[in-house]
This record gives sequence, structure tokens and C-alpha cells, in this order.
Amino acid sequence: MLVIGIAGTGLDAAGRDWLAHPGVGGVILFSRNFASRAQVGELCAALREAAPRPLLLCVDQEGGPVQRFREGFSALPALARFGTQFDTDAAGAMEAARTHAWLMAAEIRAIGLDLSFAPVVDLKRGNRAIGERAFHLAPGVTANLAAAYVQGMHAAGMAATLKHFPGHGSVLEDTHFDAATDPRPLQALEAEDLLPFRSGISAGAEAVMMAHVSYPAVDADPAGYSRRWIAYLRETLKFGGVVFSDDIGMAAAESAGGIAARLHAHYDAGCDSVLVCAPALVPDALAAMRARDMRPDALASMAGKPAMDWTSLLADARWSDARAALGIMQTA
Repeated sequence: MLVIGIAGTGLDAAGRDWLAHPGVGGVILFSRNFASRAQVGELCAALREAAPRPLLLCVDQEGGPVQRFREGFSALPALARFGTQFDTDAAGAMEAARTHAWLMAAEIRAIGLDLSFAPVVDLKRGNRAIGERAFHLAPGVTANLAAAYVQGMHAAGMAATLKHFPGHGSVLEDTHFDAATDPRPLQALEAEDLLPFRSGISAGAEAVMMAHVSYPAVDADPAGYSRRWIAYLRETLKFGGVVFSDDIGMAAAESAGGIAARLHAHYDAGCDSVLVCAPALVPDALAAMRARDMRPDALASMAGKPAMDWTSLLADARWSDARAALGIMQTA
């Protein structure tokens, strides 16, 4: 099933047509879709009402540099803050990571979305796209904080998505704009970048998002449409959850060809869901889906658990306590 992006702060006629397509299982929202907390809540309701099947509503609300909804929401710090804290106070850092995860997830659930694609468990080794989004450069520290973050998300009724498998942090390039290659052998990846994924999977993460990075010592194809990497995830790491592609509109996905070729490459390799974030690319992706078997239940495990509404959340002491613990004095 596709997770698609839509244009604007309301649901237009094109968006309604897209939601009617049997290949659409979810929508991902961005800053372009946000005007206010009330507006985005209304948009979520309109999306669900227009869809003929259960719809997974998603966002990237990581905190720090990647927080799509800001005005009216807690200004979440970047994950790197907890890595810095871990160096002197490991237990405190893990508790702070759980608190951050709970607060992020509770706010997103309270306005009607199911999922924030989090946490980033790439290593903090200078990648242009990752930067402060990552916890730490050390695999062991990142693994501990990843597990804590998954626990916090679960406490708020949200599924966790580990990204970007098998590790995006050890290459320099930003795959939104450039192809990226990591030449290290599998043994090096297993000793470093893969450790946080093992930890997050052990903690119960329900999904993994693939990286648009090539690891030629393992497979010539980028990980997102590498049969070998997805088989490694399933067979070696024993992961039984949902495998998401990263956005197939990114430059590093172009090696597979046009939109239809990219879509088929990811599904043929074993992805359960493909992200098509740019509205301009959605029509071609929907046309390509006609050639595929539809799996309407592919994203069912990612649906959010029952949640408080916004008024109830603000009245809950856990919300104010979490903000105080993280030093959040105002909304973003």
C-alpha cells in the first residue's frame, strides 16, 4: 500500500480521488499541510471520512530540525541532546528519551494522527541529512537510547519506526539530493550501524524504514530495493513488522528509473509500503499500482491505539511533567 503526500491545508478534489484508489493505505503530512493545530485536526478527520478503508495518517515529528507541526505543539529538542547527556548520565538520558518519545507521540495521537516516523537510529557521524536528528556516534549508546525511545512511544499508544535501515549516518551525502554509497563490508556494519536496529527490534518496534544508500560490498542495489538487505532484516534480524521505503521522490531513488520502476523495485524487493511524498508524483504511482496485488491490511499493525483528545492531554499531569522534565517552557 502507498503512503502519499497531499497538497495544501485542506482536502481537494484530486486528494479525494487519490484516497479512493485501492492502492492508497496512508497519507503523510508536512509543514505545507499545517496552518494550526485545529486545522490539522480537521484535516485528519476529513481524510478519514473520505477514505473507503482505514487510513494510516503519518508525519515526521522527530523534534529539533525535523518537526512538521510547530505552532501550538511542544518545541521538542533534537535527539542528539540525549546522546550528549548519556555521556555523563546514562540513566537520566534514557529516561529523558522515554519522556520525549511519550510527549511527541501523545501530542500527535491527540490530534488524530496514528504515527510519527521515529526514532532515527542512524549513527551521528556527520551525515548532512541526519546531523542532530541522531542520538550519538557510538553504536552502543545509540542502541540503548533507541530502545528507550521505542518504550516511550509505546506508552503513548504509538507504533515505532526505526530509520534508516541499515544505517544512514556513516555516509556524508544527503539522499534527498545525491546518491550515497557506503563501501564497508557487512561485518563492519554489523558491529556498528546495525546494533541500534537490533536493539529497537528487540524493544518491539513495529516498523523499519529503509535507507536510499548503496552498500556495494553487500549488494549493488540501494538498500530500499535490495532483496538481500530486506531478506537480512527478515531472516537474520527476525523482524516481522512493516517495512517502509523512504520517499521514492528523493534523488537517491532515481537509480531505479522512473516512478513506476522505483515503485516496483521497492515492492519486488520486499517493502510492504512505499512513500510517495510529493503530490506531483502521486498520479504516476497510482497508475503503477494497477499492476500490483493490493494488500489492504498491510498497515493495520501501525494504527494508533486509543488516545486522549487535546483537552484531556493538557489536563493530564504527565503532559506538564514531561514538558518540565525536558525544559520545555512554551509551545513551538
